[in-house]
Amino acid sequence: MTGILSVLIGQVFAGGGGGGYTVVQTFTATSTWTCPTGVTEVEYLVVAGGGAGGAKGGGGGGAGGFRTGTGFSVTAGTDYTITVGGGGAGQTSPTNGANGSNSVFSTITSTGGGGGGGDGPATNGQNGGSGGGGAVSASVSTGGTGNTPSTSPSQGNNGGTNFNANKYGSGGGGGASAAGAAGTTNTSGNGGAGTASSITGSSVTYAGGGGGGASSQGATLGTGGAGGGANGAPASTVGPAAPSNLGGGGGGSGGGTTGAGGAGGSGIVILKYTVASQTVFTFKGTTKWTCPTGVTSVDYLVVAGGGSGGNGSSVPRGGGGGGGAGGFRTGTSLSVTAGTEYTVTIGGGGPNGSNGSDSVFSTITSTGGGKGGTYAGGNGSSGGSGGGGAGSTTTAGTGGTGNTPSTSPSQGNTGGNGYVSGGQPAGGGGGGAGATGQTATVLNTGGNGGNGTASSISGSSVTYAGGGGGAGWDAPNTGGSGGTGGGGAANATGSGTAGTVNTGGGGGSGQGTSGGAAGGSGIVIIKINQ
Repeated sequence: MTGILSVLIGQVFAGGGGGGYTVVQTFTATSTWTCPTGVTEVEYLVVAGGGAGGAKGGGGGGAGGFRTGTGFSVTAGTDYTITVGGGGAGQTSPTNGANGSNSVFSTITSTGGGGGGGDGPATNGQNGGSGGGGAVSASVSTGGTGNTPSTSPSQGNNGGTNFNANKYGSGGGGGASAAGAAGTTNTSGNGGAGTASSITGSSVTYAGGGGGGASSQGATLGTGGAGGGANGAPASTVGPAAPSNLGGGGGGSGGGTTGAGGAGGSGIVILKYTVASQTVFTFKGTTKWTCPTGVTSVDYLVVAGGGSGGNGSSVPRGGGGGGGAGGFRTGTSLSVTAGTEYTVTIGGGGPNGSNGSDSVFSTITSTGGGKGGTYAGGNGSSGGSGGGGAGSTTTAGTGGTGNTPSTSPSQGNTGGNGYVSGGQPAGGGGGGAGATGQTATVLNTGGNGGNGTASSISGSSVTYAGGGGGAGWDAPNTGGSGGTGGGGAANATGSGTAGTVNTGGGGGSGQGTSGGAAGGSGIVIIKINQ
């Protein structure tokens, strides 16, 4: 699972002269947050995705649920899944807009905004964090109910009702702090206003409702509520989409068109907490980290995603090579500059037939592991560590070159070569951070993955970046084991074992056209030295 988060850290000082840092982490896509040592509570903001506007004189989309609080208990060392809800998709006439998706942190769930009603059988706005507005109709179209399911404090408000008479007006979507306005004669309702939060240090308004679409030429459209609510559309115009990561509702489309209502805006999750100096931060999703005042250097571990294992075959006979581990780079006292925003990229493990992806912090790039060679004697690919070569009845593939491109110290090792045999070929193991992959030298016996390297930057010794095992062509055989540090084992009769998540281990080789297993994703760990 890969996500985007930004990290802003500012120094604060406790009474008695003690030092510490206030950390603000902003998640704009689904990711994982590892609670640092010493952290027992957080302040939070959780905003869900907004609902889409309805079609053809449609009601505005309801804003995503808005929930915020302080003193929320957390447990150090625990991995919390952060879910950031997407905005609802606009639908063409005669349906209503789709609801937004929920955003979640721990036990806090904010509900996606309700879709706006559309012209046709689905004219009522939908329920949600805030409700969608009712559509243009000759009969009453009600706004959806907000704060559904109920939370305290309320996460949102109701959508507006339409004006069911000649020259109809659709209703606006509900917002976090106000209900959507009802339609009136020839005028559609405005979206309800959102709510401001200063959790980041600056005041930002979130979760505004979408405006209702105009019913006909000359009619007045509804405006979007403050906090990312999109305006409704003029007659015969597709509804505007709400901006990303504010949880606003989409605008209703104008009457006279079959075009879709506007999509809702995606949500956001923000956490704020205080840590001591010398704190370790573990990143398992892509991040942006702003260096705080007073911090001049960090220790680091940067591990890339591992490569996939190669595919084996029984006809023609061939054993696939193990996937190479992701590059492994570590060091101390790397200079950083206060106030500079550093992008931290977490490389994904390579899916079947692919190298792993790079992980990056500042000037440090660790290269994704090379994929294992595929049956018929294919070579392993080069990378942070190289993939193992495949074996066949006529050709032995060579292992991919590790430490590619070259770094000092080396980021990885070469994969093992495959074994050529008229009847029982085998693939070599993928290279690891601490050792080369084993070359296959025995009938129908795959090479082991190279071992990884241990790091204690987190406070405990953990081994990363082991190579994946190579496989013989068929049973009975001895499949290569994965190297220590998350390398996956081989399997000559089925799929190999995937590299372990967040270790950068290479995937094990397997049988069949998709038997090679995926590599494990990478990781970045930073320890501030001040």
